[in-house]
Amino acid sequence: MSTGETVRMPLFTDGGAELLEWMRRMRDEQPLWQDERGHYFVFRYDDVQEVFSDPARFSSNIGRLMPVFGEEKLSANLPWQDPPDHRKLRQLVSQAFTPKTVAALRPRIGEIVQELLAAAPDDTFDFVEYLAYPLPVIVIAELLGISPADRAFFRQCADRLLGIRADDSESDQAAAQAIADTTKELDEYLVAEVRRRRSDRSTGDVLGALAAAELDGQRLTDLQVATFAALLLNTGHITTTLLLGNTLLCLGDTPEAEARIRADRSLVPAALEEVVRWRPPFPRALRIATEELELAGGVIPANGIVMPSILSANHDERQFREPERFDIDRDPNRHVGFGHGIHFCLGAPLARLETEIALNGLMDAFTELRATGDAVFHDSEFYGVKKMTVSARRS
Repeated sequence: MSTGETVRMPLFTDGGAELLEWMRRMRDEQPLWQDERGHYFVFRYDDVQEVFSDPARFSSNIGRLMPVFGEEKLSANLPWQDPPDHRKLRQLVSQAFTPKTVAALRPRIGEIVQELLAAAPDDTFDFVEYLAYPLPVIVIAELLGISPADRAFFRQCADRLLGIRADDSESDQAAAQAIADTTKELDEYLVAEVRRRRSDRSTGDVLGALAAAELDGQRLTDLQVATFAALLLNTGHITTTLLLGNTLLCLGDTPEAEARIRADRSLVPAALEEVVRWRPPFPRALRIATEELELAGGVIPANGIVMPSILSANHDERQFREPERFDIDRDPNRHVGFGHGIHFCLGAPLARLETEIALNGLMDAFTELRATGDAVFHDSEFYGVKKMTVSARRS
């Protein structure tokens, strides 16, 4: 194992090509690597799966790193919980993403896609501005019962969150403070919405249901409900926004795959799974070792911060044949693009559905749709574009 004194992780400056090559070398030569901040990265598929599958040894309770949030907010943050608290919280939040609830959204999602595509210019437009961002925000806002008209505010909040990068020279506490500062305004907005539900229980939306919910016989506080709502809002739209952009990038890189999908729309679901493998929106996760343990040929101390690389695992040649090839026929395709185990992405079913409907709508509306090559990628912990100009020809 080597330290970050001699090796540095590349950024997403070119959409990931340099980073993917670096990760290939790390899988072969340094499958356990410690960066300058002392974080332990694992790159091989089997090692990433081991981290995700064992919450007893690899804890998700990173609240100890972020006391700035306060106990009330931390107690309602689902991704930062371990069993048994995680199970109780997930059961509460997952009411917004039951298979029945998600499936019932299909007609409305189709309507929104048609409305957004009809408003897009006929020649060139920013794909993120006209579809990839507004579609998931409108869907999740309507589901929660908050105004889609405020989506400019939601985008501002999301962009600040997407822009946070854990720089090697920055302490964990400084990174936590940046997240807290970034989410404060959205928390205040959602707390006000929760208080409206307290006074009017007839809204019939998910936010109203959360405001009325109890956990262990106790009603959730306003901030706890707002924390849940923020999770749903962010999970419900950031994942899909990134996935939509990454889908267009993948098809632009492989025009033969796009041609096949246009001719046979039954290939769309498999193609989207390959997008999630090839360009996962969330390229890595974070866990804390609960004890000194061995992993990937090295030793991680108790309380060591472990960073399983989802992107590297999805490109591991030990698991995937020809991993650098975008293959819509890949079967099986056991990627970890949405995570694995108890923390499997809560918004994955909705992200899949929205992207499937959007891709079909795009192919119906446009005979040609190509990225012009000036995509601007997020320079952060996320993998995706924040701006992408496309040239289009309507059907």
